[in-house]
Amino acid sequence: MKKATIEEIRRRFDVDVERFSNLDTGQISTIDAKISLELITEAAKRIVPKAVNLLDVGCGAGNYTLMMLSKMPNLSCTLVDLSKPMLDKAFERVSKQAKSEINVIQSDIRTVKLKENHFDIILSGAVLHHLRDDKDWENAFNKLYKVLNPGGCLMISDLITQDNELLTEYTFERYAGYLEEVGGKKYSQKVLDYVAKEDTPRSMNYQLALMKKIGFRSVEILHKNMCFGIFGAIK
Repeated sequence: MKKATIEEIRRRFDVDVERFSNLDTGQISTIDAKISLELITEAAKRIVPKAVNLLDVGCGAGNYTLMMLSKMPNLSCTLVDLSKPMLDKAFERVSKQAKSEINVIQSDIRTVKLKENHFDIILSGAVLHHLRDDKDWENAFNKLYKVLNPGGCLMISDLITQDNELLTEYTFERYAGYLEEVGGKKYSQKVLDYVAKEDTPRSMNYQLALMKKIGFRSVEILHKNMCFGIFGAIK
């Protein structure tokens, strides 16, 4: 199947803002969505307790930034997303809680221009699975590494595969069953069709090894449930 273009993905998210603004219903297709929000933000707070600058990559409607601000209210926030309507909603929500500067940038992480050695915390929630080939993945992680301050952390929650293809098939079979339980067979198939069309996830092992190769001094695994993982790295 030919994968969706960046423009096609952007258009889909442009019309889905309200759903993603509601954590109880909007992210039901993500297993352990609430656990993810808690784990990566609390981990980031503990790794960089004196953090000043936050970057939320693929911020969507701002859920991860809002959770981070509930723990560290004085952070300056930079929100990056392909979708202008998503950014508008994120700014609306985050501005009610933030005490410092908020910057919004409509761009792809692969092309966005950001200050190097600037951010203390980078959050990436359900976005990197849109990357494509190995070069794409390496370039994206290189960029995130460069804009992160030494001692800063990159925390990721995302759709993942297994290194073994048979186990990938198994975890996605389990995922299909989960989706069917929460929304029925049509809903399950709809989500899986989106995954097939839009996503190119990689395994947690692949991403951790890539982060080490690029230069992160340590990597951490926080949680894994079937084809979703929560993990990160410290520069």
